[in-house]
Amino acid sequence: MYTSTDRQDNLAADSPARLNRRALLKLASATLALLVSPVGLAADGSLLAIRVWPANEYSRITLESGHKLKFSHLIVKDPERLVVDLEGIDLDSVLQNLTGKVLDSDPYIKLIRAGQNRPGVVRIVVELKEEINPQIFTIDPVGSYGHRLVLDLYPMVAPDPLLALIQKSSPLDAAAGSPPDTSAASEAAVSETAASEAADATSAAPSRRAAPPRIKRMFTIALDPGHGGEDPGAIGRRGSYEKNVTLNIARRLKRKIDSTPGMRALLTRDGDYFVPLAQRVKRARQVQADLFVSVHADAFVRPEARGSSVFVLSEKGASSSAARWLAQKENDADLIGGVNLARQDSHLARTLLDLSQAATIGDSIKLGRAVLAALGDINTLHKSHVEQAGFAVLKAPDIPSILVETAFISNPEEEARLNDNAYQEKMADAILRGIRRYFDDNPPMQRAPMARAG
Repeated sequence: MYTSTDRQDNLAADSPARLNRRALLKLASATLALLVSPVGLAADGSLLAIRVWPANEYSRITLESGHKLKFSHLIVKDPERLVVDLEGIDLDSVLQNLTGKVLDSDPYIKLIRAGQNRPGVVRIVVELKEEINPQIFTIDPVGSYGHRLVLDLYPMVAPDPLLALIQKSSPLDAAAGSPPDTSAASEAAVSETAASEAADATSAAPSRRAAPPRIKRMFTIALDPGHGGEDPGAIGRRGSYEKNVTLNIARRLKRKIDSTPGMRALLTRDGDYFVPLAQRVKRARQVQADLFVSVHADAFVRPEARGSSVFVLSEKGASSSAARWLAQKENDADLIGGVNLARQDSHLARTLLDLSQAATIGDSIKLGRAVLAALGDINTLHKSHVEQAGFAVLKAPDIPSILVETAFISNPEEEARLNDNAYQEKMADAILRGIRRYFDDNPPMQRAPMARAG
């Protein structure tokens, strides 16, 4: 192999007169190029990491490298497999340990294996549990991540979030030993009581027309645990991930809401996986949610920052520079988590840009004030008023929406509290009190009978 050292030796063998200033400059430039050239970096044929994120909605496989990955893929039938060929990658330990990365509970992936297909090409085979609709795309380096190749494995028929909401019990019911969801029983009792009252009225006064049975209005709250999957959110000094704290609090809140007669909750994510911001809003609208509550745990450059906050959407700019900074940070979640831009719903994007949201924002402020007052009962308030900024996840034009910063995970004391089960329960209780106070003062309009599974 001809190296820069060989070149230096050859130049030294020439006449000293020929080794002039220009030759030295060319030599220095060539040597520097060999050291820092992106081509030199791209020659590294190893992967930095492979991560697998299973979820009911879809399973994601992420391959991370120090350079942009060249790939091709195809679907193989009988049995169902996704085959991905990677060029310029070595069959190293990262690829050889793929099998242990797949959980038995993964709804779509049975097994992942890799082998040397031909010189310079490694083949990854994803054995599938059912037919899938793959979305495969690359992401340029962002944050702490290098180049990523993302394999999103969607089912051929997307799950119906409304049907799942009706059929699925709260994720903590069994673990926490909480009472079962009584809302359906409550509905039946109300309907039977109304029917009985109508029958009594008919028998007592035959000449009067019986009133139709009353139908109880089911209130649906979309709970959005911030971040997830590739996007950890803020990271505390003790290593706590915001995505884990928000999911724990949201699950506890869902259990409490589901145990409240006439109320039910939807989680925009119920595991450790990434959901694009626009999809979170879309899921809330699919179930005709009455409210949207996004749960977060704030971080700031100074560890002494502390307290709870509530934010709503702003049409006219942020209410403070801190609110603007936080909104930008939260909106960057799509970049960190890895969104497939080609798959975004253009109709939804146009809807989210609709600024005729004055009435909804007004209701959001009322909800935010009610929740903020309840949070003040258990924690210091970072700001005593509801703040506003351009949060992408709050842009549903027809759903009052708030973003709750439960506490500062960057504050060591608050980080410890956020990881305490008892404090998470208090936080969930406080948010629920705020929601119920809002409903008491602002009952939603009658929209539809309570949905129930067939």
